[in-house]
Amino acid sequence: MTGILEGLVAQAEAQGAARVTLQAIIEEAAETGAARALRSIGLMDDGAGSDIRELRQLVQGWRDVKSSALKSFVGWLVRTLVVLLLAGLAFKLGLLRGTQP
Repeated sequence: MTGILEGLVAQAEAQGAARVTLQAIIEEAAETGAARALRSIGLMDDGAGSDIRELRQLVQGWRDVKSSALKSFVGWLVRTLVVLLLAGLAFKLGLLRGTQP
């Protein structure tokens, strides 16, 4: 239990409530709240577990695509910069000369 909840249980115990009863009330309230939250977002049916697994797979796929695209872009950029650098160096050293008619 959280600190606040533990404090409330201790306060109720001091006023004569049984700890077992209080814990049962807390558990029932938590389950009811969780069920209400799941129902409100449409995840209370039998297919909810498979829906969540599928969503996780889609999110992981999206992350993989983003990572791969970023790596590809960086690789392409580095190769382009190296080619430009080598072309500039070759031109500066006179290895690339334009032909005149």
